[in-house]
Amino acid sequence: MKKYFQFEELGTNYRREFIGGLTTFLAMAYILVVNPLTLTLADVPDLPDAMRMDTGAVFVATALSAALGSIIMALWAKYPIALAPGMGLNAFFAYTIVLGNGAPWQHGLAAVFVSGIFFFLLTMSGLREKIINAIPSELKYAVSAGIGLFITFIGLKNAELIVSDPATFVALGDLTKPETLLAIFGLLVTVIMMTRGVNGAVFFGMIITVIVGMIFQLIQTPDQVVGAVPSLEPTFGALFSAFSDVSFYTTTMLATILTFMFVDFFDTAGTLVGVANQAGLMKDNKLPRAGKALAADSVATIVGSVLGTSTVTSYVESSSGVAAGARTGFAALVTAGFFLLSMFFFPVLSVITSPVTAPALIIVGVLMVASLGKIDWARFEIAVPAFLTIIIMPLSYSIATGIAAGFIFYPITMIIKGRSKEIHPIMYLLFIIFVLYFIFLT
Repeated sequence: MKKYFQFEELGTNYRREFIGGLTTFLAMAYILVVNPLTLTLADVPDLPDAMRMDTGAVFVATALSAALGSIIMALWAKYPIALAPGMGLNAFFAYTIVLGNGAPWQHGLAAVFVSGIFFFLLTMSGLREKIINAIPSELKYAVSAGIGLFITFIGLKNAELIVSDPATFVALGDLTKPETLLAIFGLLVTVIMMTRGVNGAVFFGMIITVIVGMIFQLIQTPDQVVGAVPSLEPTFGALFSAFSDVSFYTTTMLATILTFMFVDFFDTAGTLVGVANQAGLMKDNKLPRAGKALAADSVATIVGSVLGTSTVTSYVESSSGVAAGARTGFAALVTAGFFLLSMFFFPVLSVITSPVTAPALIIVGVLMVASLGKIDWARFEIAVPAFLTIIIMPLSYSIATGIAAGFIFYPITMIIKGRSKEIHPIMYLLFIIFVLYFIFLT
């Protein structure tokens, strides 16, 4: 096992990989709760039962698809990156396709299935890998830093340190709120351990935060440890009914499929580049085994749609596992194992609340923005697209949109500067695609 995952070459061991994998799971375990609530439109009252997916079935589909995707990533691509149904895409599925367009949720799953098939074919052709390797190194550094700011913003929001404000859009939250104070405590503890060089500081910070939260009754102690695994029958294979329904074949559904493809492609690409760069796995500005890594989310998306969940994608929270020491696919294998176990221990997951995960996300952001130092800010033609990539990610709350903004400006500034020969032909193609994205899909 050590030889297969190249422990010696990457300077890691079982303990670091296990803690890294567990940390990643804890950082993204919220999806096991949030995804079922989102896809079932639990916060929308008075909906016909036919418009709601089964909560238990979606929960099991979420856990199984996350485990499968992470296992493929672990064994095939050997990266410490875990997968699960993506946030944002699940909201698009529920609130735009089902609630907004009035389409049956079976049609939404069918759209996810088709997008996964197309993605897999593109991956096998090698096109997705070529696109990632064609991206200039400084834009890759910008993507990494942008993701760092993005997930830090998520952490600050989840901790309610930053809240919405009608006058200024965002503002400082109520620092006397008990849950916010718990998150601040967790951040302080984690920062102290990180500064002291404690291995697994992010993970231990989360554990200490949970314990303190229980002591002060800010986190509810689970009433039971083990629960029955819900039935998958209500959603399993339900998508195939859409293909025999004439109403599925519309321009609206085509736009839906394209949206799934676009957002998933660049969210996944951005996450892979960002996390791999943080872990020091990039070689000569190229992502080794990129094709295999990209295939993992394609297969997981296809299988996930059959099981009954929205698009499965690589999770940026994997960077928390990297911060805890993970460097190989063994960590993703550990994460997959915990996703499988979670089906039996769902009540325990109630302790993984936002104040617990928020400090980890903030710390990871600190680590990821280190790539800012590798960008040549003295060259304005590089600084503009890099800056736009970085700043638009958190402001638009979208990795894909940040990438789109930066990649549109890159060929423009490079051509004006007289450096057009340095632009890879694929970057021109991406320029056109991103312009069309902003015109038709936003």
